[in-house]
Amino acid sequence: MFCDLGNASVYYETYGEGFPVVMIHGFTPDHRLMSGCMEPVFENQPGWRRIYLDLPGMGQTKGEEWIQGSDQMLDVVERFIEKMIPVGPYLVAGESYGGYLARAIASRHKERVAGMLFICSLVEAAVSKRVLPQPAVIAQNKEFLSTLTPEQQSRFTPLSVVQDQYNWERFEKEILPGLNAADSVFLRKISERYAFSFEWDKEPVPFEKPVLFLTGRQDHVTGYQDVWSLLEHYPRASFAVLDRAGHNLQTEQSGLFTALVDEWLNRVVENENIQ
Repeated sequence: MFCDLGNASVYYETYGEGFPVVMIHGFTPDHRLMSGCMEPVFENQPGWRRIYLDLPGMGQTKGEEWIQGSDQMLDVVERFIEKMIPVGPYLVAGESYGGYLARAIASRHKERVAGMLFICSLVEAAVSKRVLPQPAVIAQNKEFLSTLTPEQQSRFTPLSVVQDQYNWERFEKEILPGLNAADSVFLRKISERYAFSFEWDKEPVPFEKPVLFLTGRQDHVTGYQDVWSLLEHYPRASFAVLDRAGHNLQTEQSGLFTALVDEWLNRVVENENIQ
């Protein structure tokens, strides 16, 4: 389905009924990254309306000419949420760049955001300023990797800390289609204005609602150390650094991922008194 915003048309998919959760994927993939890891959580969590969108230039959402950087990306997401959820509280879940957008949304709509989930979230927009570990491979099934074509290996292995059949199959289903569909020319333009142009993360008032930060110890894309600078701003947040996990933490530590997200949702239910 598409949500018409006038100067942009946003593709989205929605599942279930109940308390709304807006899912924002990272830079280059599409909504399937989020639905692939989040839908298994909701198999045992009824009462949630899950809304997965494709950001401009990714998936089925066209990258419009007027969208020049992250400022306009945020504008699109804000207006999408306003149209999809005109009243009442909602949750925001963001992966990587989606986490960057989610934090800005919460800073501007704190009264409505009831909780947040961050998966390998981008904290520092400038790569040169990020504290990053060296690339590492923790587990590798060389026999399985030999069955992949050179092109498949070149797409899968650079970000993969656990290189086996399970993680390849999930990468092939949940991430690779989005990478292939992305508008590379449009995204190159956005990457030149990747950081917001305005002050937004110096809010003196803490965000006192349930939050979960999930980071990978071997994530050499967004890292894990920068997240800890946010500790005091989120007094109701759980912070987890998972070993054997890189930027695809949601698949490489799928069991822990599901358990921790499930616990976060339970904290939201308790905090919001959801029946």
